[in-house]
Amino acid sequence: MTTTEATGPAAHDTADDTDSFHVFDTTLRDGAQREGINLTVADKLAIARHLDDFGVGFIEGGWPGANPRDTEFFARARAEIDFKHAKLVAFGATRRAGGSAAEDPQVRALLESGAPVITLVAKSHDRHVELALRTTLEENLEMVRDTVSHLVAQGRRVFVDCEHFFDGYRANAEYAKSVVRAAHEAGADVVILCDTNGGMLPAQVTAVVATVLADTGARLGIHAQDDTGCAVANTLAAVDAGATHVQCTANGYGERVGNANLFPVVAALEIKYGRRVLPEGALAEMTRISHAIAEVVNLTPSTHQPYVGVSAFAHKAGLHASAIKVDPDLYQHIDPERVGNTMRMLVSDMAGRASIELKGKELGVDLGGDRALVSRVVERVKERELSGYTYEAADASFELLLRAEVEGRARKYFRTESWRAIVEDRPDGTHANEATVKLWAKGERIVATAEGNGPVNALDRALRVALERFYPQLAKFELVDYKVRILEGKHGTESTTRVLIATTDGSREWSTVGVAQNVIAASWQALEDAFTYGLLHAGVEPAE
Repeated sequence: MTTTEATGPAAHDTADDTDSFHVFDTTLRDGAQREGINLTVADKLAIARHLDDFGVGFIEGGWPGANPRDTEFFARARAEIDFKHAKLVAFGATRRAGGSAAEDPQVRALLESGAPVITLVAKSHDRHVELALRTTLEENLEMVRDTVSHLVAQGRRVFVDCEHFFDGYRANAEYAKSVVRAAHEAGADVVILCDTNGGMLPAQVTAVVATVLADTGARLGIHAQDDTGCAVANTLAAVDAGATHVQCTANGYGERVGNANLFPVVAALEIKYGRRVLPEGALAEMTRISHAIAEVVNLTPSTHQPYVGVSAFAHKAGLHASAIKVDPDLYQHIDPERVGNTMRMLVSDMAGRASIELKGKELGVDLGGDRALVSRVVERVKERELSGYTYEAADASFELLLRAEVEGRARKYFRTESWRAIVEDRPDGTHANEATVKLWAKGERIVATAEGNGPVNALDRALRVALERFYPQLAKFELVDYKVRILEGKHGTESTTRVLIATTDGSREWSTVGVAQNVIAASWQALEDAFTYGLLHAGVEPAE
């Protein structure tokens, strides 16, 4: 354990089977308001299962009655998901002004959802009450009291979100606190102070939460938006001040720039504060859960996300690598395995001897402590990167380079005599793409031609036509990503081009790089490396 762990002012040894602290997830409701996210009912069910596996205490599923999709979600979630850790939460508003909770159709829909817990949003900013609700301050308090007490009488556990609380507190602190008291006295288990506009800073949050806690006696929670980039810090600041309920979203999804990110908040509580908020062993599933949810919402996982990003424990500078070789804790605040992540060494023109040695160990290539060998690899990498190659995102190409230096020759499953790619522009506006490759494999000369959806795809297919009878393993290989970058230097069509290709065999994925003035030539280099690396790790012996 590093010296930064379990030292927070709220350090506890809380058992995970108590109700003393809540991790409340609102990905399915507030997170779904992010631009670019549009969840189906099936998506919401899949995310709910992931969150329950992770061990959050509460999953807010949406607003039943407000739209058919959320109503269907609650019906299906009750029937299809056997929640092991989480309680399902329905979200809604207090009753309408001038009516009664018992007769309000929206309140009735919350009860009909079957959710054991209900979160009510209530106005706590006096101007919002008067301008948005168009009612009096006293009627707003009665709406809170009536709705909370009615739902409690129906056997529901009730949380109350005080919308725009911090802005309302700044404008009229006494009224904002009166809304908290009304909810608490009517039977709400937790009253959540919401930084709806996301404009607060940690010191401000700490001061307000501490004062409201002392003045109202209510159990408090925090809901922070990330408009100042402080949502996680504000959430932890509220915990420092006595809040025992945190509302977050997976990967920080949410309206505008998002909400407090569930994963850094939970990791900080468990590792830094020493507070048990997840079931035993669940923290080690955090990276997997984060990436799985990103796949469901169809957003690429953030590579630089704290704790769970693929770059969260990636080291590039030679100085860092030298220290890490002695003790990983010198440049890592935790052991990445605690959150299901891994340390990675990046190989670049910044690499030193330690970087190469650690990367070789990571890739399973024994450098045998050979200083001359390591020095050759360092110089080779720097030389290649100067001409445009990058190995940070092309581990497979780097491993082939490394093995060539260690073994004294490059791995070869085939030898290229020539290749060509033709793009034909037809009179009807369509295009035909054809590639021909001439290769030598296992003593035979092969000529193969194939058509494809673009010249690179045609080359890929021609390679397969030529080689699959010798190497049937190629049938499993699939190109899954293709990136082209024009490098600095000459402009336009005279520029040097870098191509990165990602390939999978269904169980693992690898990336390779090619650089040339011609984009097709760069692509051919990356394809050659992709096939060579895949065959190497399939256990196939080189032909030459």
